[in-house]
Amino acid sequence: MDKVIIVNEKDEWMGTMGKMEAHEKGILHRAFSVFILNDQKQILLQQRALNKYHSAGLWSNTCCSHPHPGESTLAGAQRRLNEELGFECALEPIFILRYKSDVGNGLVENEVDHIYIGKYNGLVQFNAEEVNDYKYVSIEELKKWMETSPDNFTAWFHLAMPRFLQYLDDIHLAA
Repeated sequence: MDKVIIVNEKDEWMGTMGKMEAHEKGILHRAFSVFILNDQKQILLQQRALNKYHSAGLWSNTCCSHPHPGESTLAGAQRRLNEELGFECALEPIFILRYKSDVGNGLVENEVDHIYIGKYNGLVQFNAEEVNDYKYVSIEELKKWMETSPDNFTAWFHLAMPRFLQYLDDIHLAA
C-alpha cells in the first residue's frame, strides 16, 4: 500500500497514512509538482492515464505525486519524473503551494505541494500506466486553452498555474 507523509500546516512530519485513506479523509499531506520547460519556453504537460483513481484523463503539469516516507520531495520528484515520463533533468524548487480541493470520486487533495521547475529538450518515453498523452505548449496557447476548456485540467493545475506564471514573469521567462 502506498503511504503518504502526513504533515501539519508548517509542513512538519506528523506520521504516515495510506494514500487512499488520506485522500478519502482529506488529511493534510506532503506532495510535489514538477513543471518542465523546453528551450522554446513551452511547458511539458501530461494527460493523466485514463485508469487513475482521480482526475483520470485530465491535463496537468509535467508530473506530480507524493514523496515516500523517508524520501525528500526533490528525490521523489526526480523519481516520479523518470517513472512517468522516462527522463531525468535537474530540478529547482520555486515555491510551495498549500491547497485543498475536491477531486471527485469522494476524494480530497489536501496538500503542501512543493513546486519544482526543470529544463528538458530530449525524448519523452512515457509510462502508459501513468500517462495517457503529453505535449509541449506555449504559455499563450496554454492560457487560451485553460480559458476555453477549464474542465480539461486538474484542480491543482488551476491553482498552481497563476503562481507558476508569476514566477516566470519574475524571472522574465513568460511569453
